[in-house]
Amino acid sequence: MKQNIVNDLTTDEIRDRIAEERANYTKLKMSHAVSPIENPLKIRSSRRLIARLETEFKKRAMASSSETKK
Repeated sequence: MKQNIVNDLTTDEIRDRIAEERANYTKLKMSHAVSPIENPLKIRSSRRLIARLETEFKKRAMASSSETKK
């Protein structure tokens, strides 16, 4: 998922996607530990997607908190 797609998501959608992607990431790591998965780069891309989503979520949280302080 590219950054521009992440930017188009609503805050609630981002929160839901973070939960989904974390579950997917855990599943990928477990299956890779048991038997090597075909494409181990999926683990890296999943981890980076979670980071993108969390960064956007925190950025929005900071923006909303700074608006309430004004």
